[in-house]
Amino acid sequence: MCLDEYQHVPEVLDAIKAELNRDLRPGRFILAGSTRFDSLPAAAQALTGRLHRLEVMPFSQGELDGVSERFLERLFADGSAVVSGQLSTTTREEYIDRIMRGGFPLASARPTETSRHRWIDDYVRLTLERDVRELSRVRQAAMLPRLLGRLAAQTAQVLNIARAAAQVGLDESTADNYTRLLEAVFLVYRLPAWGTHLMSRATRSPKVHLVDSAVAARLLRLTASRLTARDPTALTELGHLVETFVVGELRKQASWMEGIAGLGHWRTSDGDEVDLIVERDDGAIVAFEIKTGSRVSGKDLRPLEKLRDLLGNRFVAGVGLYLGNRSYTYGDRIHVLPADRIWSSIPPPP
Repeated sequence: MCLDEYQHVPEVLDAIKAELNRDLRPGRFILAGSTRFDSLPAAAQALTGRLHRLEVMPFSQGELDGVSERFLERLFADGSAVVSGQLSTTTREEYIDRIMRGGFPLASARPTETSRHRWIDDYVRLTLERDVRELSRVRQAAMLPRLLGRLAAQTAQVLNIARAAAQVGLDESTADNYTRLLEAVFLVYRLPAWGTHLMSRATRSPKVHLVDSAVAARLLRLTASRLTARDPTALTELGHLVETFVVGELRKQASWMEGIAGLGHWRTSDGDEVDLIVERDDGAIVAFEIKTGSRVSGKDLRPLEKLRDLLGNRFVAGVGLYLGNRSYTYGDRIHVLPADRIWSSIPPPP
């Protein structure tokens, strides 16, 4: 039995628990909803010991292209195996098109950018007007779109709730509570700080990302033509969009892999920063630095090298992902790859 949008009537969980008390065979109920299970009212049944939770994210690029993606899996197995002599043919404009298309099925299927914008506008508005308000009594509901817009402006950056609160006229505590509501309806997510035990200078603050790059671009009122024309005022925002897009794609692959302990970012007060770290249950680490340019310098890869030296054998591979076309190994367990290697179907070397 599949119950869609079950969160509208959480009392149905009482009936499911009663049924499971009589017959505990697994897999008889699928509960689908547009809000996180842990955001339901405290009085709702938790179904502890009876429930497995799975976050269904927007489509990955491989799903949109009909390609089986094993990039992250292959990277953990052998970092050098992902390095291919085959040049990437994906252009900067094609990367921008993918970012602007995003992964929401109905939006990505729209034939024009204008119609996709209409879908995103309606989706965001209805999510804020209905799903958020059903979860909680929001006293200043008119502030939600403004807060979401300020969080979009921070996508791929260390979350600064105080700044976002000041920009929209909320106190910091209220802004933090509203941000958690936006997380609960799958509009934003926090990428936690990782490696705070490695050195005292590591930041403990999370980064914030919009769940979908197309939604982030729309909230920032960015268009493909503006980004393709290299508008100077949009280049910085493109860098943040590229990072949100790439982190989202890797996050999707991690979600369907077994044995993933967690994801995070690493940043120190000295200016070292690694955009994404994926950790396995056995402590093995792969790390990513994401660049918007067509080249990656040695300076860009130094944080990966520092992390490698700190972790020793736990460090499986560090990858600089960029919008260029060459794949190569830069140094010990450090590789540079085009971003499209994440979803490409290039076969592994013999």
